[in-house]
Amino acid sequence: MEPIEIHEYSEEWPRLFERLGVRLREALGDVAIRIDHIGSTSIKRLAAKPIIDVQISVEQIEPVDPFRIPLEQLGFVWRKDNPERTKRYFREKPGDRRTHIHVRKAGSWSEQFALLFRDYLREHAEDREKYERVKRDLAAKYRDERIKYTDAKNVVFWEIMFRADRWEKRTGWEPGPSDA
Repeated sequence: MEPIEIHEYSEEWPRLFERLGVRLREALGDVAIRIDHIGSTSIKRLAAKPIIDVQISVEQIEPVDPFRIPLEQLGFVWRKDNPERTKRYFREKPGDRRTHIHVRKAGSWSEQFALLFRDYLREHAEDREKYERVKRDLAAKYRDERIKYTDAKNVVFWEIMFRADRWEKRTGWEPGPSDA
């Protein structure tokens, strides 16, 4: 397993997503209600692991064939054994650039959750900087222990999500248009 390394924000990350988003939109067509760049690489000025996370919102996550077949034709590998049952998870094929594809039901709590976290951190520099500091500290501490890194990061993640929830209620936040 690769060590956890946090990289400075790169303007290349949104460009990588944009190119991938075009390919995904062409392959999925109307099956994909939304295609969004999520995760840390989607947040300007936030250092991150250089992994492009994509959320594809679909009407239903079962049956999987309407999105599985086009994603596999693009070279993504379905991780059927993923334990999180609110999504279907795909990864790059061996040798390709690290990419995570999260397919979720449109309008579901888990779909909205990822978009809210992203949008909140895009708007709130103090929490974005705090999240980055914690990620850097934990990456140094748990460089080769991905599960411990993720579990430890959850403490600040949920603290930020609490504030994001209050922000959502105060502002009436809704996700903007699809990224692709």
